[in-house]
Amino acid sequence: MGRLQHTEGLTADQREMLKLVREFVDEQIIPVATELEHKDAYPDEIVEGMKEMGVFGLMIPEEYGGLGESLLTYALVVEEIARGWMSVSGIINTHFIVAYMLLQHGTEEQKQRYLPRMAAGEVRGGFSMSEPHCGSDVSSIRTKSVRADGPEGAANWTINGQKMWLTNGGSCNLVAVLTKTDLGANSVYKNMTTFLVDKESGFGETAPGLTVPGKIEKMGYKGVDTTELVFDGYATTDAQILGGVPGKGFYQMMDGVEVGRVNVAARACGLAMRAFELGIRYAQQRETFGKKIAEHQAVQFRLAEMATKVEAAHQMMIMAARKKDAGERNDLEAGMAKYLASEYCRDVVEDSFRIHGGYGYSKEYEIERLYREAPMLLIGEGTADIQRMIIGRRLLEDYAIEG
Repeated sequence: MGRLQHTEGLTADQREMLKLVREFVDEQIIPVATELEHKDAYPDEIVEGMKEMGVFGLMIPEEYGGLGESLLTYALVVEEIARGWMSVSGIINTHFIVAYMLLQHGTEEQKQRYLPRMAAGEVRGGFSMSEPHCGSDVSSIRTKSVRADGPEGAANWTINGQKMWLTNGGSCNLVAVLTKTDLGANSVYKNMTTFLVDKESGFGETAPGLTVPGKIEKMGYKGVDTTELVFDGYATTDAQILGGVPGKGFYQMMDGVEVGRVNVAARACGLAMRAFELGIRYAQQRETFGKKIAEHQAVQFRLAEMATKVEAAHQMMIMAARKKDAGERNDLEAGMAKYLASEYCRDVVEDSFRIHGGYGYSKEYEIERLYREAPMLLIGEGTADIQRMIIGRRLLEDYAIEG
């Protein structure tokens, strides 16, 4: 390893975990990633390997069968996995958000029911907030959950509506779904409820009243399935409300998104690191005008900028993770990390693409795949403009003029 993306203060256990993940990435992911991505094939063998390493239960406490690691450890693991293939990190990202929401907001019965099987990778989570018409405007969701009085334990809620951009929509079998609920509260945000929706893996009708139409075809971010989720008279119970109390869904989802932004920042750091590795290697192999292109000052300047952006994004990401681990509010830091890392990732990938010249446009070279993957990180877990709004509002709170 070079000098970039080192993290100070890690324990021996953390270092050993990252060493194992890096070896797994180098041996099991990088050699097959481009081929699987071009086929848009789900990486079953890679997922099985991650199960064996305990990645699906990395942050789930030991009492529920997980490893009980910190958000920092998880983010560093995600960074390594994204270095190999960003889509694989997407498979565990939404799973992790659902597990986190269960830990923070679920009832003890819900934790006992789901977390041990999530830690083992038997239950895989999906996170469903966005809809076709609203994007990041969560207040505009239309999917409704309506209560119908009935005997205790009966199916006393009905959900109707359409959700969009559900990562793991086909492969997952548990989805945390945000719905609009008419509770008579004076705020739209207090009229939202998160339901835990059990379903079968696959496409078509995966539960009575619930359909996963099929994979959405995408420019990049292939391999992982991204889908719609259509509810048509889906019946559920009070027991499936996250935390057991309606009206708290928006705040539960935002808590999940906050740690999800650290995750997206980590994915951007991993992807940027891989682009840098490819670029600096190619620059030392390719010759023009009688010497390696790495010897040209223009290319050295480009490499210097790439490395600086790789390192800056990594350090901001670990700062955001550590703040959350300390139990402190980190919406400002998570927003900054996600914004900076995704923008820098795009820059580094494009610079590596330029270093490759015409070969960067060929599907035979890995940088072509990275060039199509980087844009997803600009919009995942909120666009750059959304992050700037969050950052700006938080700064005005911190630096408000008294009086």
